[in-house]
Amino acid sequence: MPTNIFKENNFQESSEQPSREYFDLRILLETAGNQAALTPADGAGTSSCRSSGNLQDSKDGEHGTENITGTGGAKAKLPSPTNSSTPSSSCSSQSSIDQHGDTHEIKYLDEGKVMESIQRGQRSGSWNHLIHIIGIVFSSPEFLMRSFPTCSVKICESSSVDPDKDFDDTEAEPMHVDQLPTQERCAQKEDAAQGDSERQNTACLLSVDLASLRRVYDALMSIPEQPFQAALINALKSLSYTIQMDFKYHRSLEKDRNFLNIFVIVLEFPNLHSPEYLETAFPSFCKALALMPLKGQARLAQILSMYGEKRLTIILQSLQQLITVRIVNNEGRWGRSFHLNDDDAIVDACCVMKIVYYASLFGGQVDSLELLEEERHSNEADLLHDALQGAMGIEPKEQSQPRENPLGKELKINQIDVRKPLISFEEFINDPLNEHIDISTDYAYYRAEPDNKFSFITHNFVLTTASKHMCMYFDNRIRMLHERRTSLLQTIVHGGPPMPYLRIRVRRDHVVDDALLNLEMVAMDNPGDLKKQLFVEFEGEQGLDEGGVSKEFFQLIVEELFNPDIGMFIYNENTRQFWFNHMSFENEGQFTLIGIVLGLAIYNSCILDIHLPMVVYRKLLGKKGVFQDLFDVDPTLASSLQQMLDYDGGDFEDVFMQTFRIGFLDVFGSSGIHDLKEGGEDITVTCENREEFVDLYADFILNKSVECQFRAFKRGFMMVTNESPLKMLFRPDEVEMLVCGSKEFDFHALETATDYDGGFTADSPTVRNFWDIVHEFSEEDKKKLLQFTTGSDRVPVGGLSKLKFIVARNGPDSDKLPTSHTCFNVLLLPDYATKEKLKERLLKAINYAKGFGML
Repeated sequence: MPTNIFKENNFQESSEQPSREYFDLRILLETAGNQAALTPADGAGTSSCRSSGNLQDSKDGEHGTENITGTGGAKAKLPSPTNSSTPSSSCSSQSSIDQHGDTHEIKYLDEGKVMESIQRGQRSGSWNHLIHIIGIVFSSPEFLMRSFPTCSVKICESSSVDPDKDFDDTEAEPMHVDQLPTQERCAQKEDAAQGDSERQNTACLLSVDLASLRRVYDALMSIPEQPFQAALINALKSLSYTIQMDFKYHRSLEKDRNFLNIFVIVLEFPNLHSPEYLETAFPSFCKALALMPLKGQARLAQILSMYGEKRLTIILQSLQQLITVRIVNNEGRWGRSFHLNDDDAIVDACCVMKIVYYASLFGGQVDSLELLEEERHSNEADLLHDALQGAMGIEPKEQSQPRENPLGKELKINQIDVRKPLISFEEFINDPLNEHIDISTDYAYYRAEPDNKFSFITHNFVLTTASKHMCMYFDNRIRMLHERRTSLLQTIVHGGPPMPYLRIRVRRDHVVDDALLNLEMVAMDNPGDLKKQLFVEFEGEQGLDEGGVSKEFFQLIVEELFNPDIGMFIYNENTRQFWFNHMSFENEGQFTLIGIVLGLAIYNSCILDIHLPMVVYRKLLGKKGVFQDLFDVDPTLASSLQQMLDYDGGDFEDVFMQTFRIGFLDVFGSSGIHDLKEGGEDITVTCENREEFVDLYADFILNKSVECQFRAFKRGFMMVTNESPLKMLFRPDEVEMLVCGSKEFDFHALETATDYDGGFTADSPTVRNFWDIVHEFSEEDKKKLLQFTTGSDRVPVGGLSKLKFIVARNGPDSDKLPTSHTCFNVLLLPDYATKEKLKERLLKAINYAKGFGML
């Protein structure tokens, strides 16, 4: 029993602060119904000032402490939530309360009570009454959850529900605020389709009058010097710890239908980002919110999704400020012994940010349920088709898949399904965090201790594309090592030559034929070998592949495969992008092998000069092409269809004269026709069915016409990446960056990041001349320089500042041309005597160099 616990610990009065164990006991006493609880019993006074019973006034009250007496008679001191830096903010006696009003009757706040207290303080010049009521209510979960109610909510002594009844089964109160749906809208949404109503009925989960609450906060912020601040900070700390203990042990709060009101009221406070709150109060509150059960977090995300971009951004900025301040204040601590993952405030803020992130997704432009269901069936059909492909099928062994996000699963939403969130994805990225994060440690936490250690990989919305790329790089390298060990073990057990690498030997003049033959044999024999580290050899050349040879191999094979003369892809002059030729004479196996090449490039961290529309990457991640995607593939056709949708004249049929039969030209100039629906030639497009016509037209261009080619292409891609965290980490635009690299050629950033060797320094005359020449280059010459020194003319993910580039001295002045180690991004420059000679020799090298040799 709680009484025995107090006796055994024998707490006595002292001037020391109570221990955390005591607070745990305090919570246990409260939940057991002990008379020493902080919340008053029926008919009793407030928890801060009782005239009798177990809570007694103390001579130490002027110092902001209370005496808590258990039934065993032992006493202990607790800091008062109304304690502030001035004695006037404390509640030292009953008479001081009565002097400013009956604050001992305060069990909730509303706009009227707060405004009355503010006016009283303005008249008297004393803010004791306001300070005390804020301290009382904001330190008590029971009082705060009943504060600022909507007009339809009846304030009662207890709003708790049957403890045996799950929160999902409780009736939610309607909202009544300006920018949130009204009660009438809630009623209408209950009559909507069941799938849509799950999201739209979110408006009925909250019983806080947000408009009134915001007016109250505005009034409080207008008070000079904000005398209530210390009391509010202490109250929030007390509130947070109480909630933490409840979520950890008793879990009684979540049974109350209004418990989410607590978090909404606090998150609405406009000053959470200020230094005073960032120090202790806001981190403590984030810790409590991070401990909230999953269902509660999902409901809170649904509520926040109704806020709109502006309000939700304010909450996000407060969390970003908390993370940034913690990182900057501990600048010297981050290292091998202490990581960002070990800081509770940063971890808790990221957990809360995840709720905001999913609120942004949930409230954004989400694909329709019909489209999502259609995509699910299509993906299942593709898996079945792949399983029946025999030798070209997926590897039969059981494959590990990335862990699914619990909150996303609870909300039934994924970032790939959201066209436009309330807040852009870039706003969630924290730059200081990405600068200080140790990706290797974070990945180790993700793989080895997912339940005991926090990992930013599961909260990757705060990470840049470059940081996420590094996470996938570690995952791929570990998988390569695993395949290498497996190969060596099989050699020991079964004999035969070891095959630790995916070795491809090609002739430079027949690179496509040789490569596709090699990859086809691997895909037929053992698809698992595609996950080995790639090792390319050019026949007759001495280059050893440490990365540079592979880069050139991919560059050459892409140039050949995407040559319009082959006819596998159609090139659009307006968009300068390629699209699948649905009338190609090549078989599906050829497209499968192209998909393998694309997957191998990502798996081996090679950047390709490929120009594909964004819809290709969306489809690779399991989505279907829709009308919106048609603007990337054929903007002229998409604009024409948009004009059809926007036309509001009464002579629609006479103007467009269109049926559901369409015509097209193939890559060879031959014409063809296709009925978008059965009997399409006899069905006229009208104002009533024009949306159906546009959707069917886009579906034909983006999906049905290229179904065979794209399915084969995706199959090859998935052979390499099916176990990769690609889909978990990256959005379609980020996958494009992984494949094609960044589009910014910032050579000033490259100059800043460059290292020097062999006697060169940043101030060497030859080095200064080199950079002056490079900055004068055209973009085409800059690409050739990158190709010459790194093996690829593409900018790596994160920009040129992420490229480890080295300029080394290669002897004194001579007529030798510059050379390079493409595997290690090293440019070897003789110490040329003049700038003119350096420019002439460098241009000749980058324009005419070809092939590999041994230096």
